[in-house]
Amino acid sequence: MLAKRIIPCLDIREGQTVKGINFVGLKQVGDPVELGAKYAAEGADELVYLDISASEEGRRTFTDLVSRIAARIDIPFTVGGGISSVEDAGRLLDAGADKVTVNSAAVRNPDLIDAIAAKYGSQFVVAAIDARMIEDRWVVMTHGGKRPTDRELFSWAEELVARGAGEILFTSMDHDGTKNGYPCDSFARLAELPIPIIASGGAGTVDHIADVLTLGRADAALAASIFHYNEIPIPRLKRELNAKGINVRL
Repeated sequence: MLAKRIIPCLDIREGQTVKGINFVGLKQVGDPVELGAKYAAEGADELVYLDISASEEGRRTFTDLVSRIAARIDIPFTVGGGISSVEDAGRLLDAGADKVTVNSAAVRNPDLIDAIAAKYGSQFVVAAIDARMIEDRWVVMTHGGKRPTDRELFSWAEELVARGAGEILFTSMDHDGTKNGYPCDSFARLAELPIPIIASGGAGTVDHIADVLTLGRADAALAASIFHYNEIPIPRLKRELNAKGINVRL
């Protein structure tokens, strides 16, 4: 059985790592290169960096940041934010990223997933989905969770797989930053798909992460606040997950 992965997520705005609740109320929490190096040294399996402002200037700045991250960090890292073309993806991969994640642009132009996968391979493409519950239905949101779409989580995930995505990163906006746990039933349903699922949104305790990796059948747990504020250090998290019988790299 493949080891479950622990993935700190670093949201980047204007060159700094930030964190909020339900996608709002952002506060600076540290330098992204230094934080990433710290997490790598502590045993993180991968990192995800998301440029959450992604203006034109931000994308150029972000590319420089990716190069600095690649020079310091020896574990795989995924980058996203503002990727709307194969060229955008290529620029970030050339700068040293191991994978790219595409969200809003894929909803607007689903062929983008096909195109990036065709050029670079599915293993380089992480399809990110932000969604919230609206009238008992997971509605896919775009533009940093600000715009509802006519797409539904599970059918959209199936389409992304068919188009060549190598992984799906699903963030529950209702749970993001709340530290109240992940929606495990929804992750278990996504786990029926033939590609790895990264769970995001709701980590507050070791048990929350254990639940989404077992009951939710996720392949990886992504979290931010608990790591940024040193509430659950990665070494402790992995030891406690291992003690619960969950296969993690120690």
